[in-house]
Amino acid sequence: MKSEFPPTYFPTKYWHKLGDGRLQCDLCPRECHLKEGQLGLCFVRARHNDEIVLTTYGRSSGFCIDPIEKKPLNHFLPGTPVLSFGTAGCNLACKFCQNWDMSKSREMDTLADTASPEQIARAAKELGCKSVAFTYNDPVIFMEYAIDVARECKKLDIKTVAVTAGYINEEPRKEFFQYMDAANIDLKAFTEDFYFHLTGGHLQPVLDTLEYVKHHTHTWLEITTLLIPEKNDSSAEIKQLAEWVRDHLGVDVPLHFSAFHPDWKMLDTPPTPHSTLIRARNIALEAGLRYVYVGNIHDPEADSTYCHHCHKKLIGRDWYVLSEWNLTHDGKCRFCGTPCAGVFSGPPGTWGAKRLPVRIAQYA
Repeated sequence: MKSEFPPTYFPTKYWHKLGDGRLQCDLCPRECHLKEGQLGLCFVRARHNDEIVLTTYGRSSGFCIDPIEKKPLNHFLPGTPVLSFGTAGCNLACKFCQNWDMSKSREMDTLADTASPEQIARAAKELGCKSVAFTYNDPVIFMEYAIDVARECKKLDIKTVAVTAGYINEEPRKEFFQYMDAANIDLKAFTEDFYFHLTGGHLQPVLDTLEYVKHHTHTWLEITTLLIPEKNDSSAEIKQLAEWVRDHLGVDVPLHFSAFHPDWKMLDTPPTPHSTLIRARNIALEAGLRYVYVGNIHDPEADSTYCHHCHKKLIGRDWYVLSEWNLTHDGKCRFCGTPCAGVFSGPPGTWGAKRLPVRIAQYA
């Protein structure tokens, strides 16, 4: 069935004309060179009428209310519901993509829902969501839409969350993250070889984004690394990654090690063993990081938050359900008074593990 919604060509500003007449998109390090009618590698930014436009403004692959822990964000408004959505396309070419049906989509029919920024903010408010997340595919490539949504959310005291690979150039990076209240950034590995051969990108721009977000914005930052057997799971690489986070970002930035499952173009690679995630978590803790978690597996102990001073459990988690809460209203350990890094607002939410698809059209 064909989509009833035609593409929307929304003007963008991060591009310039080359001497040979092509236009260079300056959004991300790929810097695609486009002739009239051509799409960038991301599929959603295109040359149209001699300018670079966004073709997916106002269109989504669907909306869903998720637990904030699913992003994953463990230190940002725990237990609260977040209205989540994505579009189509991606500016990386990860062979292991876990959301390939949306991020690798080259079909406009993927975009089954339409919503204005005002509708999304209003829906989040009426549905009781504390935040809106740009997720499922990378919001960097639809930044104009995401920023407009964030502006409308701010008017209604709704926070905004970016789930991103952080593959973006310096100037658009500054604009994008000034509107984001929280971000989970994928640090996919800690070698250039991995990035080049398995994502089609480069490591350094992601490291630059991580440092920028941590040191030059007010955005709450957490990091996720998907551990893939024999690709990025050696103890040496994990130690280097954890030490870089410690030295360049600080010990309070939460780090999530997530389990790979065979998908997209890596169907012959086995799933990540539970023991690999625990080994990675122990290495990162030994390196001095205070908050290290595992994901895509069931391990309440390794997914809970502990006080780095007295080591008592602060937040118990069983999958996405909060099982224990020992923080004061201002985010301090109830046992010893040591602050826990994060964004906390009174008692935790009670959304739990529910996942609720919603349609936005009714919030006109």
